[in-house]
Amino acid sequence: MTPFQPKEPYDWDALLALIKRAFAGMEGRIDPPSSLDKVTPQDLATYPGEVWVIGQPPRACMVLTPKAHALYLGRLSVDPSYQRKGYAHILITLAEARARALSLPALELQSRIELVENHAIFFALGFQQNGATTHPGFAAPTSLVFTKKV
Repeated sequence: MTPFQPKEPYDWDALLALIKRAFAGMEGRIDPPSSLDKVTPQDLATYPGEVWVIGQPPRACMVLTPKAHALYLGRLSVDPSYQRKGYAHILITLAEARARALSLPALELQSRIELVENHAIFFALGFQQNGATTHPGFAAPTSLVFTKKV
């Protein structure tokens, strides 16, 4: 269960399939719909931040993007058949180490308002909710912002 950064040649199609399986439970639950259908394997292969994966074939992954105030943790995905086995914890621990290595004081992530089960996981992992964002065209917030000091 050691995370690694995929290098070419890599099966980016398998990684995207993992992310889609992990996010499938939100289909029909969130508004607006996820932008995941617009993501391609090439997008993952050329991601400007860091892509981290556990397993061959992939069982879990995340993408990290440095911001001025925090390391943004996106697309945190665990294959449904491997959930509740510590994969998210391993990836978040790695993200914390990467934030420290980049001299960033915190991790940041977003979760859609409707996904309360994910919020509970983030709270259990030490995150605090400290903001909200609203998609264009919506009057009320559609996502919550969570941070964790490192």
